[in-house]
Amino acid sequence: MHIDQLREYCLSKKGTTEEFPFDEETLVFKVLGKMFALASLKRWEAGEASVNLKADPEYSEELRAEYNSIRPGFHMSKKHWNTLYVHEGELQPKLICHLIDHSYDMVVKGMTKKMRDSLLSM
Repeated sequence: MHIDQLREYCLSKKGTTEEFPFDEETLVFKVLGKMFALASLKRWEAGEASVNLKADPEYSEELRAEYNSIRPGFHMSKKHWNTLYVHEGELQPKLICHLIDHSYDMVVKGMTKKMRDSLLSM
């Protein structure tokens, strides 16, 4: 998966915006202001593509046991975030998209009813 494909897929999710809140190289995708994906553009350009995604803690453990390319979130809560090392070639685009969906859904699930209703009306 290329960074443009990741970006396009994330932005296709309802209510999603992109920004650089931390620095000029960390691309962050948010749904109604809540982060669900982060990617370092510098690492992608260097051939070390990775993306941080939110995940259910139990599901995170299962993913980490099954895939060497999925590890505890780099610079994130190790319990609630995973880093997918895309450059290692183990993870297929279909799985990456599924995990983006899971991250997005986890963030939406944690929103207030008012925010979820706002998202549905978009």
